Amino acid sequence: MGSRTIGIRTPLALLILSLSIVVAVWWWLATPVALTRAPIDDAAKLECVSYAPFRNEQTPHDPTLIVRPEQISEDLRELAKVSKCIRTYSIDNGLDKVPELASRAGLKVLLGIWLGRDRAKNAELCDIAVALAKDHPTTVAAIIVGSEVLLRGDMTVGDLRQTIQSVKPRVSVPVTYADVWEFWLRYREVGADVDFVTAHFLPYWEDVPPRAEDAAAHVDDIRKQVVAAFPGKEILIGETGWPSFGRMRDGALASRVNQARFISQILERARRDNFRVNLFEAYDEPWKRRWEGTVGGYWGLFDGTERKLKYLAGVAISNYPFWKLQMAGGLLLCICIFAVAMFAPKKQPSPPRLASWIAVAVSAIVGGTLLGISVDKMLLESYGLGGWLIQGFMLMAAVTAPLLSTHALMSGRPLPSFLEVLGPPKGLTPLFMTNMLGITLIVTTLIAGETALSLIFDARWRDFPFAALTMAVVPFWTLAFLNGSKSGERPLSEAVFAGLFALSALYVVLNEGFENWQALWTGAAYLLLGSALWRGRTPATA
Repeated sequence: MGSRTIGIRTPLALLILSLSIVVAVWWWLATPVALTRAPIDDAAKLECVSYAPFRNEQTPHDPTLIVRPEQISEDLRELAKVSKCIRTYSIDNGLDKVPELASRAGLKVLLGIWLGRDRAKNAELCDIAVALAKDHPTTVAAIIVGSEVLLRGDMTVGDLRQTIQSVKPRVSVPVTYADVWEFWLRYREVGADVDFVTAHFLPYWEDVPPRAEDAAAHVDDIRKQVVAAFPGKEILIGETGWPSFGRMRDGALASRVNQARFISQILERARRDNFRVNLFEAYDEPWKRRWEGTVGGYWGLFDGTERKLKYLAGVAISNYPFWKLQMAGGLLLCICIFAVAMFAPKKQPSPPRLASWIAVAVSAIVGGTLLGISVDKMLLESYGLGGWLIQGFMLMAAVTAPLLSTHALMSGRPLPSFLEVLGPPKGLTPLFMTNMLGITLIVTTLIAGETALSLIFDARWRDFPFAALTMAVVPFWTLAFLNGSKSGERPLSEAVFAGLFALSALYVVLNEGFENWQALWTGAAYLLLGSALWRGRTPATA
């Protein structure tokens, strides 16, 4: 009777503790931040903001795409509520209609010409831009002849200067060129051809990115260097911003709070020191994720799907605006894990060990806490069919792994080897739940292997799969160490993957730096998965 009472009280206490931890963590994660100055304030319109009209699957890389004027006009009406001006980058894909539509909305335009390697095309675009400036003299405030062509290596500095000089005499508005600040300092001779310098300051993308809290001061310090390099020229910050979602770079964390904080701080410095800022950018652009990874699609002040402001004046900002729903899903998973532990068939006549119940609680806490983050990452990081499949399978593995591992743990079964699930008929396990656990382990291992190799060979654009991977790996690891067998032969396939994950963890951490907690976390998850696989044994067959 005593042991039964203890057997009931222990899991109940651990369940209550697990639920409490999940609630506490989500309460902390979702704590809103009230900035001293709102990033976007209706009472003080923005000086200017970068605008591109592309929505959903629309992309400027499609030469046949002509964006409807109605779509552009809808955006400009919303932007006119918060900004005095917009900056464009091209006059292709229907953007030649922007000056006319902007004049109706009461917006000024910094008209961009997208220069490339094709000289004939460059000349044609320059002619169109000159005509637009003449047709809309009160709307086109300046012409930006090229953006980052020196950075991309599309033109030599001599060709660029000739192009600027070919445009300037034909218009009555100021003419400029836009590039990252390093290239302005490298090619200072371009300053002689422009009426003002348009320099890009994107601290997140710098070789050594600052933390978001320090980014505005960092931008202002570099701006002063550019001011000193071009005496007598106005320095327009042509691009500056911060992403609201995506991978970390060193200590630079992309998040809603950090985006709002940076915008607020840089605008405050602009008001105080009287310099102009064009914020990058107006709307999130999904198409950029193909070329720049997840982070490339989330620089907008407005949501790219609903076309609404991300941050309203006077409203505190949270990184997880739907945290209550995310927490509720985590609590439900937590309860389900304990329910599986309670009703799983027990091989032993005595109650499960305390260590087993602690392992269940750890899996429940990890799963309950990270489920909402994993779903959030899947919805925001998945791009294209392949991306959705990988993210979807990883999330399914993350949800099923703690449930199946708990069932195996309480049933006294070990973590199955790959051979038991995929091997020859004599070695296959007849148990359905064990087969499902083995399949989940294999799926997790393959996806983890793919992400690990991506972070080695294509690291700049790749996200860190720390949330869903940890949900799956922790229960595998506890099962491998509590119910692991010391007899039998170590499978070659598991040993190979274990080695891959150990090397990947080391490379990712050293490559990304110790300030990047997403990299450290992901590396730790790889090590846990590798150690669980390393402990695997193939049962001896008669």
